[in-house]
Amino acid sequence: MTISFWENQWKIEHFSINPMIGPSAQTLINIGAKDSNLIVNSGETWRLVTPMILHAGIVHYAFNMVALWVIGSAVEKSHGFAAAAIIFIVSAVGGIILSALYLPEYISVGASGGIFGLTGACIADIALNWTLLFSNSINEGRKKLRHGMVIVMLFFDILLNCVIGLTPFVDNFTHMGGLVFGFLCGLTTMKRLSMDFFGVNPSKKKTFATNFSCSRFFGLMMSVTGIMVTTIILLQGDGETSPCSSCRYLSCAPMPPWKGEFEKWWYCDECDAVDAVAKFNYEQHVYDEVDLDCPNDIAVRINILEDAFTDMNSIQEKLPPIAANTARNKLNLHYMSSK
Repeated sequence: MTISFWENQWKIEHFSINPMIGPSAQTLINIGAKDSNLIVNSGETWRLVTPMILHAGIVHYAFNMVALWVIGSAVEKSHGFAAAAIIFIVSAVGGIILSALYLPEYISVGASGGIFGLTGACIADIALNWTLLFSNSINEGRKKLRHGMVIVMLFFDILLNCVIGLTPFVDNFTHMGGLVFGFLCGLTTMKRLSMDFFGVNPSKKKTFATNFSCSRFFGLMMSVTGIMVTTIILLQGDGETSPCSSCRYLSCAPMPPWKGEFEKWWYCDECDAVDAVAKFNYEQHVYDEVDLDCPNDIAVRINILEDAFTDMNSIQEKLPPIAANTARNKLNLHYMSSK
């Protein structure tokens, strides 16, 4: 976080640009954010790793650190540092790869993929020990209720973070990819609870052990295969086209819903960023034109004379609705300045 603010000259961007209270999109790109075009076409494959140690802003960082402390510490205490580290790293990288594949037009950062991976591992842990955790002969009603509340809290955490994933610079493909890879890794790395501890009949041990070994093998093979297949598909693509163009709406929602069509704080559009150059009219002492350059190599000039902008901050705050309005009316494209 400190490096990102330093790179952004210790400035916090306007809420319409970064609602996470953080730096600009360009700053995040400079310090290693996920950018599919750079990953595929410039060979910057290290961007599949660096986003896991970056955050979009103070809000994003706070949520992730609390979640990591609660879930990560629980996994580490129960199954050891090595298991927790493997799950976190594999899930984070797997989620980033999936995001780069399905959301190539968006930049994103955050440890959310790894945190969701730890959540997925917890679900795998519960699944592997389901018959023991919810056995009428082993656990009393109050213990079963407590185990049930843990499941409810895990799904509440997933839901909350998916809502956060609808904001700029945070995406739900990283979240869901991390959850899936975390679950698969959990099948491989999680230790099964001792059956002797629960007083399970020794005659049933062989069946339990066989099923557990199959689960471990399945989780390992699916994790490795998933990482390899998605990486190959990503690197063989153009870094700009998603196999599911409508899938971006799973990771972005124009907000707030009560604002008008061209008054949103941010939009869900085809371009990940807009480079804008404002031209100052020295005769009338206002900015009269803005040249927009979208990453898909389409440019447009907007006349803003009637808005009478006298400073760049005002233009920056009003640019998202101006760009969206112009694009929809003139080019049938969607521009955005916040993602």
